[in-house]
Amino acid sequence: MSEGPIVIIGAGQAAAQAIASLRQGGFDGAITLIGDEAALPYQRPPLSKAYMKGEFEESRLYFRPAAWYEDQNIKLTLGQRATAIDRDAGRVRLEDGGGADYDKLIIATGARPRRCPVDGADLKGVHDLRTLADVERIRPQMIKGRKIVIVGAGYIGLEAAAVARQMGLDVTVLEMADRVLARVTSPVISEFYETVHKAEGVDIRTGARLASFKGDNGALAAAVLENGEEIAADLALIGIGILPNAELAEEAGVECRDGIVVDEDARTSDPDIFAAGDCARRPLVHYGRDGRLESVHNAIEQGKLAAAAILGQPRPKEDCPWFWSDQYDLKLQIAGLSAGYDDIVLRGDPASRKFAAFYLKDGVLIAADAVSAAPEFMMAKKMIMAKARPDAAQLADPSVSMKEIAAGAG
Repeated sequence: MSEGPIVIIGAGQAAAQAIASLRQGGFDGAITLIGDEAALPYQRPPLSKAYMKGEFEESRLYFRPAAWYEDQNIKLTLGQRATAIDRDAGRVRLEDGGGADYDKLIIATGARPRRCPVDGADLKGVHDLRTLADVERIRPQMIKGRKIVIVGAGYIGLEAAAVARQMGLDVTVLEMADRVLARVTSPVISEFYETVHKAEGVDIRTGARLASFKGDNGALAAAVLENGEEIAADLALIGIGILPNAELAEEAGVECRDGIVVDEDARTSDPDIFAAGDCARRPLVHYGRDGRLESVHNAIEQGKLAAAAILGQPRPKEDCPWFWSDQYDLKLQIAGLSAGYDDIVLRGDPASRKFAAFYLKDGVLIAADAVSAAPEFMMAKKMIMAKARPDAAQLADPSVSMKEIAAGAG
């Protein structure tokens, strides 16, 4: 067990979990948390959903109240950016000239939104949605009757579109790909969500390329497409993906490759430095490859893995990757990673708004998308981890229970 000081850079889900796991695991030494936002560590998923709509109090976003960190003797250095990692000295340098010494370091710096590479992206009214401060800027502009253009039809873009429609805004979604959610799911799920959003009054434009934003006295007035069409807009939201905040590690000579490369214990190429969450590129043990996972589950799991390794404790069991997205009254729950599937089995009728799609590769279940179908999601997770070979005909038959299918899967 490490007994020296532990420093954590980043104040999101992975950092919060690492702190809790270190203390629960018996570490009573010094822990310093460095975060560039002034807020206590908080949840991000509600930002594009309940919090945006005003249905979620800010205090409920925080993982723990300030008193908890004081009781646990955690030094909080918030509103302060880490500028460098001095590996030889075991010290994190801060923008105010100060620093924090470490015996072990956890980098949990998360990710940042991809910038929209068009003229006018800096106009007043054009926003990213990643932080609490972003929501505070956007929410006062979410006024019934206003026009919003959302660039990108991934999870964040479609969640924001749903919220904007529920708040009475006129919503247009622009997506370069030929379908929504193209990067993360199959055409059947894309078609379902596109149909849902159109029925709610969202103008979905696939195969649409944004050329620029047009302003009026420095404020957004329209989104201009490559074909010259102008779409009037009072505000715009950019949701075209995120980039890992790996620069601190890279500049310190830690191995990086589209994220900070870590092993199964969340340890980097430097044995005294760990990385967790959106910034880390980890082994995907259920798939025989590595990759970055952008999810709450991943951040929690890696926070636990890093803490266990620092404490010299057994590695926690690794779940299969899972994700979720709330849009309107629908909950999409995703188990596993569907990339590379060669067969898809549909269970239930999408028109019922309760169904699931199962993805198989060489007969092995590798992923499932469950729309308002919790049993399918839960059993799919278990079967994916077991590398099960479920019977496709049974999967497609809602009269056969998921437990029965799982029990019979070889």
